[in-house]
Amino acid sequence: MTSTADASSNYHSLRAELETLTTEAFRPELSQIDRLPTLEIAKIMNAEDATVPTAVATQLPRIAAAIDAVAERMSRGGRLIYAGAGTAGRLGVLDASECPPTFNTDPSEVVGLIAGGPSAMVTSVEGAEDSKELAEADLKELSLTPDDTVVGVSASGRTPYAVGAVEHARARGALTIGLSCNADSVLAAAAEHGIEIVAGPELLTGSTRLKAGTAQKLVLNMLSTITMIRLGKTYGNLMVDVRASNEKLRARSRRIVALATGASDEEIEQALAATDGEVKNAILTILGGVDGSTAARLLEESDGHLRAALAASTG
Repeated sequence: MTSTADASSNYHSLRAELETLTTEAFRPELSQIDRLPTLEIAKIMNAEDATVPTAVATQLPRIAAAIDAVAERMSRGGRLIYAGAGTAGRLGVLDASECPPTFNTDPSEVVGLIAGGPSAMVTSVEGAEDSKELAEADLKELSLTPDDTVVGVSASGRTPYAVGAVEHARARGALTIGLSCNADSVLAAAAEHGIEIVAGPELLTGSTRLKAGTAQKLVLNMLSTITMIRLGKTYGNLMVDVRASNEKLRARSRRIVALATGASDEEIEQALAATDGEVKNAILTILGGVDGSTAARLLEESDGHLRAALAASTG
């Protein structure tokens, strides 16, 4: 049981640590922001947000190196796993959940872990972010392999859940990435690939769902999207692995085939019918002049890369 003295000591230690973080810095020039007209506050906030892409740009070489490492492992059957608490955890879960409909991945291929479990997506789970052991337990359920990648996400760069996830994953031989919004973070130091997006203090002191959250979202977009491009999930800038799970996506599937091939509506319908609605296969049947089963075989032999399958079909 923690004594009152110990609790007080922990509080003062944590407060001192937070005061060193850029994301927690107080901005006296904004101390009267609540007295400004709404439009003026909106202009200030918009100007703040505009600085985030510039901060991300400084880390592009590190981001690219991390993506290449992720893609190499995923091409061997590895998984991309995000781990974070609070806003950072929710952003990871969001990015993971959007991969199946966008890239036709299995839900097990890109996974989002949030401290406290699924309920923490909508309700704060007290103390969950402070537990390295909880992160270790969550990852043990996934039975990590050296082909997996674990991305610890934390604005502060010190959240025990995110740091614990990276430490556990690295000890198991998995690739590790630490994404934070403070320089010289514990999280980046613990990971093989450290990415630190320093966008500066927040409009509201310590509210890291703002610029820090935006920065994390931008980087997670890059990690998943460019990895999928490297894995052949796109053809040019077309989402040829899109999963047509609703009317909008079915219409989009037909439009993608049309953009890739210039075929008539009738040809597109025939191609999709011959390939069970698989966009990539349908494009190959049209551009490569092959039937549905041959398209499936060529794509399998090309590890799903449409350009390689097209070259094989006409070679």
